[in-house]
Amino acid sequence: MLQNIKQFYGIKLGAIDGPIGHVRDFYFDDKTWAVRYLVADTGTWLSDQQVLLTPHAFGAHAFGRFEAGTDTLHVDLTRKQIEESPSIETHRPVSRQYEEEYYRYYGWQGYWQGGGMWSGVSFPEVSPFLPAENVPHHGRHQLDDLHLRSTKELVGYHIEATDGQIGAVTSFILDGSTWAIREFVIETGYWYAGKTILLLPDNIKRIDYEHSCIFVNLTKEDLKQTTRNDVAQAAALSH
Repeated sequence: MLQNIKQFYGIKLGAIDGPIGHVRDFYFDDKTWAVRYLVADTGTWLSDQQVLLTPHAFGAHAFGRFEAGTDTLHVDLTRKQIEESPSIETHRPVSRQYEEEYYRYYGWQGYWQGGGMWSGVSFPEVSPFLPAENVPHHGRHQLDDLHLRSTKELVGYHIEATDGQIGAVTSFILDGSTWAIREFVIETGYWYAGKTILLLPDNIKRIDYEHSCIFVNLTKEDLKQTTRNDVAQAAALSH
């Protein structure tokens, strides 16, 4: 199921035994385009602390599990488990050391253990944690930069086609089963009558975080010729 990610900002979060706060942000890997963590704002419950919740904590079809009439996204964890999980406040930015501590705490196999987007499978699946000496290596050292970025951070980034600026990022379309970002939602400027279009991650050449700009491998004419169906799709998903 494809979902516009911005509809989840502010949504309430519920543990097995009670409320835990609301959705503040998402962290995604800008190399695989997988959302690795949901950032939960716990409010006064944990003294205004933010905690990370991996997709594994939500089970299958997470984004279809809203409690009727309450707009609550449910987590398959207890409040005590979340309260005692490793604190992210002392581990900014997110490091592999923190991730290992986090996954070891819950007893889950890390997504980097086994290759692929989610440890050898195409969706987040809870498997036993592997000790470091048993982790297969797949080209990336365990201490390398994790490329984790905030979805909120990228909102407003300018999009540069090969022949000029075409608009700015307003949101992302997320696959609720795999937690993968499928499209960037772009609001165009005057050159395309302010229409909304979708861009695939494959269209991204590079992201300049210093200057808040994303470069794509398409021309303006490419976009006019290939995104007419996507314009309607994006408009429908944004409501």
